[in-house]
Amino acid sequence: MKLPDITILDEFDKRLRLISEEVTFPLLEEDKENIKKMLEYLKISQIEEWREKYDLRAGMGLSYVQIGIPKRIFVVVDEVEENEFENYVLINPKIISNSEELIYVGEGEGCLSVNREVEGIVPRYARITVSAQDIEGTPFTIRVREDLSIAFQHEIDHLNGILFVDKIDPKNPYKNANIMREI
Repeated sequence: MKLPDITILDEFDKRLRLISEEVTFPLLEEDKENIKKMLEYLKISQIEEWREKYDLRAGMGLSYVQIGIPKRIFVVVDEVEENEFENYVLINPKIISNSEELIYVGEGEGCLSVNREVEGIVPRYARITVSAQDIEGTPFTIRVREDLSIAFQHEIDHLNGILFVDKIDPKNPYKNANIMREI
């Protein structure tokens, strides 16, 4: 497997703070190609042998703005079984409903744009329903829970210029952990 040629912006790049623009259809060929590269990059980053070969950190999701293009597109690659993946491509996503229950990642959230350890928890909804469009522009709705719910919320935040570190209380990084469920 060859690592796709994409550059992921670092957290200090001001472009990550841009609010991404709605996407119009038909999708440009360049966008389709970038989406393919992003999916391939995430898959490679989750396979230990390839991750080590290319010295990568494992990633589950990438938003378009992380490769320097402020368009409302994100992808998530979920490893459902060892080396077996499910790909999600969401264009113009909107959260249309969410659970009341809040969860957080016990070992802490990570981000391919944040190249450091970050202490603290990020409150996320346990379940969300998202409306979006696929690569052809066809509208769809998807309900996700647990890890996928966190990944989708994380990527939608990116599209709004928000990094997960912004959601951690600097004075009390584990604030309200007692009222949320750890996953």
